[in-house]
Amino acid sequence: MCWMCDHPGSTVTDYLDEVRSTILRRGWAVQYVENPQLPYAYTVGLTDYQVPELLITNASPQRASRILNRSAEHVLRGTQLTAGRQFTLCGGPMLEVVDVEHPDVHLAMAVALYGDAVRAQQLVWADGRGRWPWAADFCDRESRQPVLGIRAGVA
Repeated sequence: MCWMCDHPGSTVTDYLDEVRSTILRRGWAVQYVENPQLPYAYTVGLTDYQVPELLITNASPQRASRILNRSAEHVLRGTQLTAGRQFTLCGGPMLEVVDVEHPDVHLAMAVALYGDAVRAQQLVWADGRGRWPWAADFCDRESRQPVLGIRAGVA
């Protein structure tokens, strides 16, 4: 359930204060967006370090948090996530970095805190057989994973 639902009578300003508190404690927060058509999650706070926020689509809250938190830790230790880079995290799927074309559309909390300064990169995941969402047989067509930008090197 969402924070606002768990805190009746709270305002968006109260929630932003909670997000700021998490950022101060941890360095960033993870915002999960429950949406039946397209659940997604993203970081809020990496903008403070002059790096793009990270986003993942169609992953469970637990999987999304694990991937985003581990990736954010790597970024803040100096790992450069450039568009087109493929990498794996310990025990995780193969990921490819795609620059998000319109972060303002998907990263509402980050935009509320940072405005137009927000940049974002999507961590696109390969399925269990190593297929990417741009492949016709991705997840045997049982799942989908929208890509919110253009892959590096693809015109």
